[in-house]
Amino acid sequence: MAKQVENNREAVAYLRVSTERQGRSGLGMEAQRAAVAAYAAEAGLTLVAEYVEVETGKGTNALSKRPQLLAALADAKQRKARLVLAKLDRLARNVHFISGLMETGVDFVAADMPHAGRLELHIFAAVAEQEARAISQRTKAALRAAKERGQVLGSHGKVLAIQRRAEAVERLSPVVDTLAELRSRGLSMRAMVAALNTDGVASPGGGKWHLANLHRALQRVDAA
Repeated sequence: MAKQVENNREAVAYLRVSTERQGRSGLGMEAQRAAVAAYAAEAGLTLVAEYVEVETGKGTNALSKRPQLLAALADAKQRKARLVLAKLDRLARNVHFISGLMETGVDFVAADMPHAGRLELHIFAAVAEQEARAISQRTKAALRAAKERGQVLGSHGKVLAIQRRAEAVERLSPVVDTLAELRSRGLSMRAMVAALNTDGVASPGGGKWHLANLHRALQRVDAA
């Protein structure tokens, strides 16, 4: 958690989805909103504002591409309120970005890591950054291998499928440990679906779990 502001009882919510399609459909948004509201209620905070961002977040200066985050930070700082987001990986998978956010002096927290200190946040960001880099390297290796086999690299070929599979695995990264834990308990697929939905764990698409998307998720985790 970033620097704490004593007797702070207000909260500013920041929600983010990373594609225009997700923004239009609302996928992921409602799950984030519910997580933020649940945290605020448990912490005794009053939500006084909400900022919603739809962008990719890629590039060397991701913060400058997030006007809503900048606005949320300014609002929270002025109010001396806490900035609350649903999951830390919705903010960034970049150590430099997280460090810069800490330097703003705004009290912020992720609802999925409410007790994380500066060290834990840095570790999480470092692991997530390495994970994203590994996925990128695997994708590039697959492209090189396809090219060496003489495969035509086109937007409608198998290479695109490889990229999409890599992206799908990346979206699963926040729930991999949860899926592994449920598997270790020997639960059936239906029991796993029930447990995930009962615990409020959002699917990669941001909605409820069902047998079909759980089956796809487990297949992708195993393949990775």
